Amino acid sequence: MATALSQLSSQNLNPHFFAYGQFPLYLGYFTLKIFNIANTFSNSIFILRFYSALFSLLSLFFLYQIYPSLIFLMLLVFTPGLIQLAHFGTTESLLILNFVINLYLAKSILKKPSFKLFLLAALNTGIAMATKVSGAIFIFPIFLAAIVSRSWLIFPYGIFSLIISALFSPYNFLAWSDFLSSMKYETGVATGIIPVFYTTQFSHSLPYIFQITKIFPYVNGLPIFLFALLSLPFLKFTKNKKYSLIILASCSLYFLYFGQLYVKWTRFMSPLFFVLPLFSAYFISLFKNKFWQFTLIFLGCLPGIFFLFNYFLPDTRIKASEYLLSSIPANSTILSESGNVINLPVLPNNFNMINYDFYNYDPSSLASSLLSSNYILIPSRRVFKNYSLKYYQHLFDGTLGFQEIKQISSPNDFFLNPENAEESWSVFDRPTIRIYKKVRNLTLEQYENLL
Repeated sequence: MATALSQLSSQNLNPHFFAYGQFPLYLGYFTLKIFNIANTFSNSIFILRFYSALFSLLSLFFLYQIYPSLIFLMLLVFTPGLIQLAHFGTTESLLILNFVINLYLAKSILKKPSFKLFLLAALNTGIAMATKVSGAIFIFPIFLAAIVSRSWLIFPYGIFSLIISALFSPYNFLAWSDFLSSMKYETGVATGIIPVFYTTQFSHSLPYIFQITKIFPYVNGLPIFLFALLSLPFLKFTKNKKYSLIILASCSLYFLYFGQLYVKWTRFMSPLFFVLPLFSAYFISLFKNKFWQFTLIFLGCLPGIFFLFNYFLPDTRIKASEYLLSSIPANSTILSESGNVINLPVLPNNFNMINYDFYNYDPSSLASSLLSSNYILIPSRRVFKNYSLKYYQHLFDGTLGFQEIKQISSPNDFFLNPENAEESWSVFDRPTIRIYKKVRNLTLEQYENLL
């Protein structure tokens, strides 16, 4: 996104990037323009992150309007997944905001349908679709509210949503062939028709079970996850049963659709990150004793407090780079892994870095690399958690002749190991990095036999 944004100019507003819509890119570009800030790659990252933080705060406001509970607000503020998304310059914070605004507007439509409310809903839905095509699913709460209130305004709402989407993401239509080609590719990846190395973790995953075990306990924190489960036998609809049903139906539809996709990235579930804190807040409110309420709120917030420390500590990749520069002889040969998001920020002339492609594993070439390497660097769990290779088996048990000398990690997720979650939960902002040193020389033939 930052690359596409930094390439925009007043002469050319075609981002040549269609995995997402143009609205967040234009928002960032024109903001930089208004404040006369250079449209560089770095500034593009900063402006995207600024808006993620802003949209995250606005989401808290609207979620509080949906369920005005200070307990709910506290749990949301310290939800690890929402903290993480507020730091990423991606579309998720905006899409969460779009979803909760439509849920809020559905509540108002139920009370008194009006053209103004449907127009606001169309503006919000259009922006969601101009941010990501799948944002069209956020139509559902407005559609249900219109059905329940028997309002014909659902028809102009749908038309205006499409018009606004086209206005804010015009190159979806002006560059139709490029957009269609990108959508075919993205759909192929999402459904598993097109196999790519970064979706390997989903090859044997179970729909819905994967999200329940590998995403929600981590993004919400273990206490909130458990409180939400305990709340299920006690849940009752609020006084506005129709509105409660609209929220439940909208969230269920979202989960049913995205939960069955082949790819099950954490960010796909982000519009539902508020659901478990909502259930937990209801559960905690059942306790009338203030001591127990305070204790449960504190426990619910602890994972978020633990997670927040990640942003006050040096990035693990910076720490690993500093360790390599201070502890490993210059000109050492280090065997690392390609396809791991980003290489460590180490000066390239300090070491001979071999970024081996484990996604196209060849025992012979790997044996040659091992023969010439003094150290092995594993920059994240991305490869070894997804590929059962003899290389990792023999590396970890010491048979390859390498010994672990350093492991650099961030704080755990309050009794949960982040490396056991869906991989994007940790590999982008706090990967665990392992460094191994050669302590025993093997011959090329020995390496080949082991591999």
